[in-house]
Amino acid sequence: MADKPDLVHVQIFGQSYAVRGGAEPGYVERLAAYVDAQMQEVSRLPGTVDSLRIAVLAALNIADECFRAQSNAGGQGASLEARAANLARELEAALEE
Repeated sequence: MADKPDLVHVQIFGQSYAVRGGAEPGYVERLAAYVDAQMQEVSRLPGTVDSLRIAVLAALNIADECFRAQSNAGGQGASLEARAANLARELEAALEE
C-alpha cells in the first residue's frame, strides 16, 4: 500500500510516526525534531524514566514557551493560540492513526 502524499514519516523519542499535516514536509520534520529534542532533554532529568511522563513534561515545557511567546507577541496572541490549537488537533489525529 502506497503512502498517502500528505503523510510525513518522523521519529520522536525512538518511535516512528506517520503524521498527516497540511504543512510542508520539512516544517513537520522540524516540529518533530524540536519535540524529540525537548523529550531528550527532559529524559536526562533524574526520575523521568517513563516515556509518557517525559512526553507530558516536554509538552508542558513547549506550552510554556508558546504562552510566553504569545504574551510577548501582544496582539498576535490570538493567532498564535489558534495555530497552537490547530497543531494540537493535528497531532492528536496523527497519534490516533
